[in-house]
Amino acid sequence: MLDFTSALYLGLRHGHAELEPWPALTAGAPAALVPPPGEQEVARSLSTLVGCDRAVLAPSTLHLFSDVFDVWPASRLHLCIDSGVYPIASWGTARARLAGAVAERFAHFDPNSLRRAARRARRAGRTPVVVTDGLCLASGRVAPLPEYVDAVEAHGGYVVVDDTQALGVLGSSPSARAPYGLGGGGTKQVHGVCSDRVVLASSLAKGFGAPLAALAGPAEFVRRFVAASKTRVNCGPPSAAAIAAACRALAVNRATGDRLRQRLTSLVRQFRLGLARAGLRLSGGILPVQSLVWPYSSAALRFHDALLRHGVAAVAHRRNGSARVSFLIRADHTACEIDEAVLRTTWAIRVVRARDRKEECCA
Repeated sequence: MLDFTSALYLGLRHGHAELEPWPALTAGAPAALVPPPGEQEVARSLSTLVGCDRAVLAPSTLHLFSDVFDVWPASRLHLCIDSGVYPIASWGTARARLAGAVAERFAHFDPNSLRRAARRARRAGRTPVVVTDGLCLASGRVAPLPEYVDAVEAHGGYVVVDDTQALGVLGSSPSARAPYGLGGGGTKQVHGVCSDRVVLASSLAKGFGAPLAALAGPAEFVRRFVAASKTRVNCGPPSAAAIAAACRALAVNRATGDRLRQRLTSLVRQFRLGLARAGLRLSGGILPVQSLVWPYSSAALRFHDALLRHGVAAVAHRRNGSARVSFLIRADHTACEIDEAVLRTTWAIRVVRARDRKEECCA
């Protein structure tokens, strides 16, 4: 079976023999009481990588988004939510609304729509806080962070970014030769944004293959987050194994990350070109998540089943109201596997189309 369901984009898996040993998985105490060993070193490396003053670790982005909006008084908070934001960030905003925050959605990656929302926030005497993804997998677009910052900075606002999909994949100075850019520091580095109004909440479980998350931003903001965080008091911290995996991932990234990203670029281009020759158009641009969009869910499910019968595992899902089957390409795929996936995908498409034509004739 050819597997295109894993989001370990750089192919980092961190087997136990590859990690530094640890005396215990956990100290049995929350991070607010006993910081887990290695946390500060990983947090410092991450903050440097993403271009922020300070970072703090958490078990997941669910923990981060549960707490991050507590940094502001809810009675003065106006959440401006990008309509394409990932559900976990939305769950965090729902909790903030229960505490008294106001929230409204603005058009996906549309700075003008955001500016109107920010002006409404200030007229109401509230602080506008943008909630957005750094990267849109559906279109392959990067969030317009400079424009978002410009829209809220004059009003004392912030931009909170779920940068999970970009971390480890995108970086500084993207070019035709290196479309992902260099370093793997994520969306803030893509734009070279230096503002102290940007806060990044990112999981390392995809690009870096380590099951934990980090909040990075201005030093004073992170200090306030640590002081306000309830999950750091009432939940366990990241395990020693997860921190060891993050430490290794960052070391691999420093040593060979750009080479892995270049290989990933080559494989994505190979996959797109192969299916284009078969007359199939994929969404996702140059990103490692490549999707075929279907007009209705039943056709997408038939295609997904046909892929499985032909030995290809992909992901059937809905995104922004459209049915999709997505192929998640990784740097540890081989060129032969990509060629085989193109061939089998073409066969699966033919099976679905032949069945559709037969049903039309019988209707």
